[in-house]
Amino acid sequence: MQTQQTNNWLHLGISSWTTMASLNLVTLLCFGLVVLVNSYPSFNRHENQWTKLILTHHWPKTLCTMEEVSCQTADKFNYWTIHGLWPDKGQSCNRSWHFNVNDIKDLLPEMENWWPDVLHPGTNEFWKHEWEKHGTCAAVAESLNSENKYFAKALDLYKKVDLDSILKKFNIVPSSKYYSLDNIRSVIGSFYKVKPKIQCVSPSQGEAVQTLGQIEICFDKEYQLVDCVEYEEELPNSIDDLFVFESAQQSEFSICDESMPIYYPPAHEEY
Repeated sequence: MQTQQTNNWLHLGISSWTTMASLNLVTLLCFGLVVLVNSYPSFNRHENQWTKLILTHHWPKTLCTMEEVSCQTADKFNYWTIHGLWPDKGQSCNRSWHFNVNDIKDLLPEMENWWPDVLHPGTNEFWKHEWEKHGTCAAVAESLNSENKYFAKALDLYKKVDLDSILKKFNIVPSSKYYSLDNIRSVIGSFYKVKPKIQCVSPSQGEAVQTLGQIEICFDKEYQLVDCVEYEEELPNSIDDLFVFESAQQSEFSICDESMPIYYPPAHEEY
């Protein structure tokens, strides 16, 4: 009888220990899941249902002129460089997902060539700004869901578009002569079979010529070319978007004026 009671108590003890161990395991698993979920980048999906990506090119010489500074690197970058890859909706979608230059170490040689900061060379602040403002919103797409993927895709699209070569092919080159908006738009539209968005810097008071500054080429979520919409309300396109220009309110990009000639400044022109 005593042996049977001992066995019963032993059985109950083992059962209790097993139950407690199981509960502890479940608790640990739940805790780990919570930590994993909380550590994964979160998005404001309501504000980030984008349908279009805007590959924005800017002309380095124009940027330097707008800032009224001498850009020592402007002569080096005598080709169109990347301003950014922007979803058509959403900005700064995850403020906790900070830029880490180590995540794009393999891309840095190309970044420095095709996506330079012409005003503040040698820093990462431009890329940091573009990632945190636009990249974190683009990242809801699986093909863009990391810092490396985002910048790599922008570089890939930039090289495929090859805007600089296409403009040169059709004799749209930096020059002292002027171009019409229709001329530039027709060249881009006829080659890519989509409508670009072409932006200029408005003339200073007393002048009658606008300066070519920025060209946008648009893609859908499958990275097929689509028309860009020429509305100022679609996405902030002022020079304020660039972190380096946030204190410069005197000039901004706007849709080029159909009725006004366009100046496409040579990179080596003296100020």
